[in-house]
Amino acid sequence: MLAFDGPTLVRQLVRALRGKRSQPALSRRLGYRSNVVYTWESGRREPSASELFRIVARTGGAPEEALGSFPVDLASVDLREPPGVAALLDQLRGEARIVDVAERCGVSRYTASRWMSGRAEPRASELLLLIEALTFRVVDFVTALAPPAKLPEIAGAWRELRTRREVAFTHPWSQAILRQLETRDYGRLARHRTGWLAKRLGIPHEEEVESLAALSAAGLVRFDGKRWVTAPVAVDTSMATDEERRRLKLHWVEAGRRRLEAGSDGLFSWAVVAVSREDYERLRALHVRYMHALRQIVDASQPSEVVAVANVQLFALE
Repeated sequence: MLAFDGPTLVRQLVRALRGKRSQPALSRRLGYRSNVVYTWESGRREPSASELFRIVARTGGAPEEALGSFPVDLASVDLREPPGVAALLDQLRGEARIVDVAERCGVSRYTASRWMSGRAEPRASELLLLIEALTFRVVDFVTALAPPAKLPEIAGAWRELRTRREVAFTHPWSQAILRQLETRDYGRLARHRTGWLAKRLGIPHEEEVESLAALSAAGLVRFDGKRWVTAPVAVDTSMATDEERRRLKLHWVEAGRRRLEAGSDGLFSWAVVAVSREDYERLRALHVRYMHALRQIVDASQPSEVVAVANVQLFALE
């Protein structure tokens, strides 16, 4: 997990969201008679999680869009209200146990349970801690709300994350290698054997060597003297440019094509259909929900035994 000072990050975030508005003006816009924004930015008080989302909404942002690449469905959720925050946390939690959530956050099981059930609303800094504990992606969340340059508390982590994401695009197989390093079979090796990963993944030996070197340089893996060890960091590629995402999608489409051509095991399904435009949009929504559900299952799955690619496609022939 990323180590950061939650209250400090919240103060910086509120200040960045306020922009050129005065503190009293934003306080009034939020419906307060007192200058509550001053107390937030000075650290005397701290907004609740739902108040943070209200600040985003009242300063021209869309709270749901900041979570657009997260495995959640917020179509009927109002994040500006405490029940909406509880619904968000429940979706982010997926199948994770309360005891594990509590341990990651450094709080009691009772406190974590109250947050997840909606019986108590976390403060904004506690929300950030929960997002990092449940997804390892607090940097993605806050930088979707405000420019990283205005958030000194995580500016360094953002630059590091950008470097790590570059590895996913320059060495696409590195992501499969990362997942293979997490498997129980690799962990059972007495020592790392060069070529073992390449053979398991069906890739050239040179690709294994180059990907491991790139992962090591980016700080995503380290050699402990016997085996490569991965760091618990989520490298989400949805924040990349359209061209970068297109190239990465083409890579995995081609990987699937080669396996289909070779007669490898897997589910290679298709259906050519004619539907109304309304139902086509329903299929698109179903596609998104499927990927969200897949990510939640993956996040909670233990032990790691199989590295797989879910390459799901839906497009109109027009």
